[in-house]
Amino acid sequence: MTKVLAIYRAPRFSPNSVEKDKAIMDEVGNLLTQNGSTVNFINEEKLTGNEESKLILSMGRLQRTLDILKEKESRGITVLNSPHSIQSCARSYIDKVMRANNIPAAPINGNDGYWLKRGDQAAQQPNDVVFTANDTDKTLKLHEFHVRGISDVLVTAHVKGDCVKFYGVRGTDFFKTFYPCDDGETKFGNEIHNGKSHHYAFSTADLNRDAEKLAELTGLYIYGGDCIVRQDGTYAIIDFNDWPSFSRCRSSAAHAILSLIQKHRIK
Repeated sequence: MTKVLAIYRAPRFSPNSVEKDKAIMDEVGNLLTQNGSTVNFINEEKLTGNEESKLILSMGRLQRTLDILKEKESRGITVLNSPHSIQSCARSYIDKVMRANNIPAAPINGNDGYWLKRGDQAAQQPNDVVFTANDTDKTLKLHEFHVRGISDVLVTAHVKGDCVKFYGVRGTDFFKTFYPCDDGETKFGNEIHNGKSHHYAFSTADLNRDAEKLAELTGLYIYGGDCIVRQDGTYAIIDFNDWPSFSRCRSSAAHAILSLIQKHRIK
């Protein structure tokens, strides 16, 4: 019988999504239980490092959590996603990886406004991701980041087009896309800047390929993100992160994650 430790993300890293993030971890844990594993669920704030398990599923992002998980990995315990891959999800680093590997990213300059995003880690509150209409506003908002003690700020041009969310589990055939402006399910409401979806034709196979490549480059297995699809079918990936809520496709995602675990032959 496999002992599994399932770590919930600290609420500050799940703005407006605490229950959704918890739900995907619960569903994966339930599937593992049905397959004979013993699953212990824990909030990352209560993690001690003394928990015994042969497999760790972690949504955690606190530095203390990552340090504990690195020590676990050094002893041969499988952690999904790896703490090293979580650190690779800092927005500034993701942006550099995409540009260095010809993965479509948002342009640096443009004529339709700019996005300023906290670059050192994932967004924790609405003002970690802000839209600015012009250069004057951009300078003001950048100053506000610095006043808050955030010096690492990613600045990219706004891309016109359809906002498309994607979810994937690397190494499986699971890859889904959705239009948040269609169903109204949103974290901060930023999708409104792209307006109503036109459903421009684009290659989901190409997006899947680029997302899998980015997942491989960062070490992620369980991932999600956002892209903007332009009218001509080209796209720019504007966000990429670990362990999304999969709220639009939770059941199928949970089964894909189970397949991933089984594929790793974790005993």
